[in-house]
Amino acid sequence: MNVDPRERVLVAMYACVARFGMGKTTVEDVVKESGFSRASIYRWFPGGKDQLLRETVGWEMNRFFARLAEAVYDAPDFPTLLEQGLAFAHRSLQEHDVLQKVLETEPERLLPLITVEQDRVLRFVTAFLLPYLEREQQAGRIRDDVDLEAAAAYVGRMVLSLIGSPGRWDMEDPAQVRELVRDELLGGVLIGELGAP
Repeated sequence: MNVDPRERVLVAMYACVARFGMGKTTVEDVVKESGFSRASIYRWFPGGKDQLLRETVGWEMNRFFARLAEAVYDAPDFPTLLEQGLAFAHRSLQEHDVLQKVLETEPERLLPLITVEQDRVLRFVTAFLLPYLEREQQAGRIRDDVDLEAAAAYVGRMVLSLIGSPGRWDMEDPAQVRELVRDELLGGVLIGELGAP
């Protein structure tokens, strides 16, 4: 398999952050881990370590959302997709060793990078959700007065917030996740008791 050299550098950066942390990882560490020269790395990432960190966070977020999409691809309807997606995403973040390590030891370095990626991620999530909402509308399960793009953006924003900070909701309890999705997130979007058993 032919891997893009930039991606190989991001994989190396990720491995270095896992080993040393964000603050202690240097471009020289990435040179050693990736096998590429310092000049090549700076040609691909002229912003140096800051750009490497930013793009590594974006790369790992892309990988996360690819796994999430795979986990929910066979959901029979939009509410079920959200329920499965929230549970999967929350569990994945809790089990993500590198993320948990960095959040514990260097949150002040990671959180600004996530914030920079947030708009791009929200656009991606909104675009991912919109076809599912359109399908629900065609099936007559969405209220007529709902603006689908606004609903997808709202649900996407709420889902992103809930993944990391579920508040009073227990994301490991399917009944609570179902209530959260159907009553809180989609209460003003769905017609009646969509998907109720």
